[in-house]
Amino acid sequence: MAPNSIPLKVWLQAARPKTLTAGLVPVLVGTALAAREGRAQPLPALAALAGALLIQVGTNLTNDYYDFKKGADTAERVGPQRVTQAGLIPPGKVLGGAVVSFALAVAVGLYLAWVGGWPIVAIGVASVASGYAYTGGPFPLGYNGLGDLFVLVFFGFVAVCGTYYVQAHEVTAVAAWCAVPVGAIGTALIVVNNLRDVATDVKVGKRTLAVRFGRSFARAEYGVLLAASFLVPLVLAALELRGPGLLGVSGKGLLGWGGKGVLLSWLAIPAALGPLRTVLTAEGAVLNTALHGTAKLQLVFGLLFCGGLLL
Repeated sequence: MAPNSIPLKVWLQAARPKTLTAGLVPVLVGTALAAREGRAQPLPALAALAGALLIQVGTNLTNDYYDFKKGADTAERVGPQRVTQAGLIPPGKVLGGAVVSFALAVAVGLYLAWVGGWPIVAIGVASVASGYAYTGGPFPLGYNGLGDLFVLVFFGFVAVCGTYYVQAHEVTAVAAWCAVPVGAIGTALIVVNNLRDVATDVKVGKRTLAVRFGRSFARAEYGVLLAASFLVPLVLAALELRGPGLLGVSGKGLLGWGGKGVLLSWLAIPAALGPLRTVLTAEGAVLNTALHGTAKLQLVFGLLFCGGLLL
């Protein structure tokens, strides 16, 4: 395939659209919380969504490039096809695509910085730098067991609280609580990926937590992350109407009013059972079904959680 005639569908494959729920859901949740309080602002919300998706695509492309260069993606790969390893896009083009994605994210960030001030500048710089450093740079996070923490922080707390901040101009304890299940399910996606790739990662020195501590640890981590995701709505509902100032939030309880709606997210429990069963019992390529199932769970949970916040 000539480098200058790469079909759009191949670039879409490189962007890994099935994983983009990790960028979409945090923005939806942060915006739903702002809307609950009558503080939603459409343009900052849309810009936050564009920025989050661009950073994720840039991270995906960087990961595609560096995993190929470092020998993590070979003919032995059991995960979904990667465009660099498969020869669908030349390595230089993939890295160039990552640079373009990050550059566009920075451009969007300029508007968000104008809206939200210096905290957004700090968040944007840290997000882009960490997205590149996930597999690139002298100390790649994903190769040193820090990938899980990266996702929890940046696709959980930073994305949810940052989205809320550019609309409400503050970060509350409620926003932090709402970030927990979002980040936990996003991290669960990485856990499945790393559990699937243990056999190939260990050969190239990719020291994910699954490699460092074994498959049993990864399976337990996945279960804990899902459990935390469903426990947080229960906590939010239980702390409703428990007096002013609770956990730094003024008003009636943690959510301020009628917080039991977030339990709507429990309707996503059936969507969690299939992936959980697969993670606990399977190895290798079979875990691709759990990966897709976890992405679906994140979307379903996120939409229900947003609906609960708006009730």
